[in-house]
Order: sequence, then C-alpha cells, then structure tokens
Amino acid sequence: MAFTEPAGWYVISLRPQGGHAALRRAAARRGAGLLALSPWRIEVQPEAATGLALALAADNVLFTSPAAVACAARLAPLRARPRQNWLAVGSGTAAALRRAGVGAVISPQRMDSEGLLQLPQLQHLQGRSVGLVTAPDGRGVLAPALQARGARLHRADVYRRVAVAIPERAIERLRQLPAPACLLLSSGAALTQAMASLPDDARRRLLECAVAAASDRLAEQAAAAGFQRIVRAAGPRPAQLLDAAVAAIAGRIR
Repeated sequence: MAFTEPAGWYVISLRPQGGHAALRRAAARRGAGLLALSPWRIEVQPEAATGLALALAADNVLFTSPAAVACAARLAPLRARPRQNWLAVGSGTAAALRRAGVGAVISPQRMDSEGLLQLPQLQHLQGRSVGLVTAPDGRGVLAPALQARGARLHRADVYRRVAVAIPERAIERLRQLPAPACLLLSSGAALTQAMASLPDDARRRLLECAVAAASDRLAEQAAAAGFQRIVRAAGPRPAQLLDAAVAAIAGRIR
C-alpha cells in the first residue's frame, strides 16, 4: 500500500486516538511528517462522578494528565475553592486546567510523578485530603506515596484506556517509512501496548527508529525494549520532544 511522503523526516506518535494534533503541528514547524500509531482510545467513566465530587472538594486536587482534565470537565465543572491547591503533573496538564477555568495551577519543573511529589504543597499531608483525578492504571506511584505521607486520598478514575487495533494502513506506513524517523515517547504503557500490537516485521522497523524519551524512566524502558538511539527530552511537551528528536537523528535529516 503506497502513501504520500511528507518532505524531510518523520516522527512517530503513540498518543491516543484523536490526541496527535499538537505533536503534528510541532512536527510540521520542524519540517517533519507525523505517523500516528495509536494503541488505544480514551473513554470517559460516568460512574466516577461521585468520586470526582469528593476529589474536587479536597484540600489538594491533583490531575495526572490532560486527558484526566478533559474527562473530568465532562462530568463536573472544574472550579477552585478558597484555600485549595490545584496541582498538575506537568505543563500540558496545567494548561488544560487553565483552559477549563482553573486560574491558579501548580506544576513541577520536573514533569513526572517524582517531580510532583517534590512540590512543597505535597510534603506535609497528615490530616489533609488529596483528590487524585486519574485513570485506573495511571501514575501508580502517586497514591501509595501520598497515603504514606498521611493524606486522606479521594481517587477518581475519570477515564480508562481502551486498547484498539492499530490500523493496517498505519502499520503499512511504518513498514515503508524511510529513515530518518524518531519515536516520541511520553507513555510507557503506550509503548508496551504498541509493541505487543504490531506484527513482527513492523516491530522490527520501529526498533530501527531513534527515540525521544520524556523521562529517564521512559529512556530506560525504551532501551530494555531494544531501541538503540535514545535521547532524553527535557520534558513531555511537543516542543521538548521535537528538540530531542532533532538531536537523536542529527545529521540524518535530508
């Protein structure tokens, strides 16, 4: 199956179905085309509405992803109350909260669970409540760490990831994709799901690509999966991932 190749070079996105637009725009600004290999879609969980109400009333309200913000906003208005702290795992999640109407949002410079747990607002939690707005398999280290600090945890799993088959057309594009190409990696679970879903030949082709990893943990996971050329990005934002992608394939862009 033939496809029209964009000029220059390529990035590969494992973000959920419908979640590639920001990366596509950032790639286009660098003269790159984008291949979407979505291994899942996001599904809102309406039954989480009661738990979400408790989470949104907590002393500290913590969102783990832009998807958590979008799905929570479909279930309830997002409005900060006096003396609450609203926290986001990274700048993308913080921006999503601001768009949803939350004015003051705190996020760490290191945009991962470990960075979030270093914030002053989450150090002394004995007797205080934390609302964790997330997905069933999201940010597994956060809940036990917060509870170990004495927090009364109210967890709301407002969405879930539903595995989907990667379209054959996208797999064929991967098979035909000319070098250079770089995988933009911001989710370890997405990488695991994609690697399990791809046919052997397409998986081998993916392993030939460079990787721009949004964290040390993701870089280690990519290395364990068999990727050889890995560059650590400064964070998970599209511009940061694209900066690392350029570095990963420096000298190979036509």
